[in-house]
Amino acid sequence: MIESVIGYVTALFAGTGFWIPAAVVLVAGLVRGFAGFGSAMLMAPVFAVLFGPAAMIATVVTIELAVSLQLFPAARRECDWRIIGPMSLVACLAMPLGAWLLASIDKGLVVKVVSGIIVAFVVILASGVRYRGRRSVAGGVAVGAVSGMMMATTSVGGPPVLMYLLAGNDPPARHRANIITYYMVTQVPLIVIILWYGLAGGDSVARGVVLLPLMLVGAWIGHVLFDPRNERLYRNVALVILLCAGGFGLLRDWIIG
Repeated sequence: MIESVIGYVTALFAGTGFWIPAAVVLVAGLVRGFAGFGSAMLMAPVFAVLFGPAAMIATVVTIELAVSLQLFPAARRECDWRIIGPMSLVACLAMPLGAWLLASIDKGLVVKVVSGIIVAFVVILASGVRYRGRRSVAGGVAVGAVSGMMMATTSVGGPPVLMYLLAGNDPPARHRANIITYYMVTQVPLIVIILWYGLAGGDSVARGVVLLPLMLVGAWIGHVLFDPRNERLYRNVALVILLCAGGFGLLRDWIIG
């Protein structure tokens, strides 16, 4: 692990393999800090192209976990644990199935699926379509199962959870706290499962450790800028950024080629 961190830091001064991920992580931190979501969805398609799907998951989760630890103390007081608790538990139980899928399917397909999920999520949110049903423990459990499998396969398990949680009439602070808490509770088992199954190694975690300070800085700036009165503006900015990231993953062969 230490050697991997040193090697990645050396790449920084060599001018290779750092600046694009660094810029992506900094912007992702800003989005996470002021919107409460979106950082994993922003990093996932770019990192999947740069590092491969399995390594991407380990790197993204390493970064995301540290940010969750930073934001969780304040968020836990606003969280609706009646919904988030069962949802998180079932998500964790579904993760081994997602890890099996990750090991079984084509890696290029994973990139396309990740990017397609993000683009579809952005389109749905921008269109104003929302889940209108009543939120319940049973509904949260079903959403958690889908999300947990998606997290272990693509690192992007947020869309179904976000669509479900945003269906309520909770104030922006409660929405944000629920999302932050869900990520916090599910990220530790996710990274353990990915490493346990041998889908990624310590170098992927080391990459996340090196990039982490940029995410923390970005998340702190975004948190300072957050104002519930401007929630619509923050969400629109986040959606535009996520659309660009998803589009890159879908069109990367055309863009690079």
